[in-house]
Amino acid sequence: LEGAVRPTPSVPFTQTFDLQHYERALNYLHEIEELGRLTGATHAAAWVNVDGSLAGGAEDVGRHVALDKLLGLRAKQGWTEGALVISSRASYEMVQKAAMTGVEIIFAVSAPTALAIEVAQKAGITLAAFCRRGRANVYTHPERLIGLGEQA
Repeated sequence: LEGAVRPTPSVPFTQTFDLQHYERALNYLHEIEELGRLTGATHAAAWVNVDGSLAGGAEDVGRHVALDKLLGLRAKQGWTEGALVISSRASYEMVQKAAMTGVEIIFAVSAPTALAIEVAQKAGITLAAFCRRGRANVYTHPERLIGLGEQA
């Protein structure tokens, strides 16, 4: 496993996300998944600005490809402030890709793997998973989430 996991850089602490925008951020996934609404067979990744507005998103059958498309779009558009929202589980590869591109906050609809939590912890990424309306499990670096004390 050590040979398969590349070293992951640490991200700086420059971002926060106000949880008043949390449910709105989750709803963007449904907007992005045009094919998913018809088939139930796609994944989406969204970039949500700090004010809660949708910067953009990507959809694909593969969760990794949806993330790759979104991270490419993010780089092309120059989006730096905000949070990543994914419709899938958070694997270590997805957390690692996010870290490599400077993403500091990830919201995943499904479960994180144990290795994803470990990578997020070491990289300084805020990782929340099992994200649903009104609840989420925050696994790493909760200090970036504004209003967490009120939500807990």
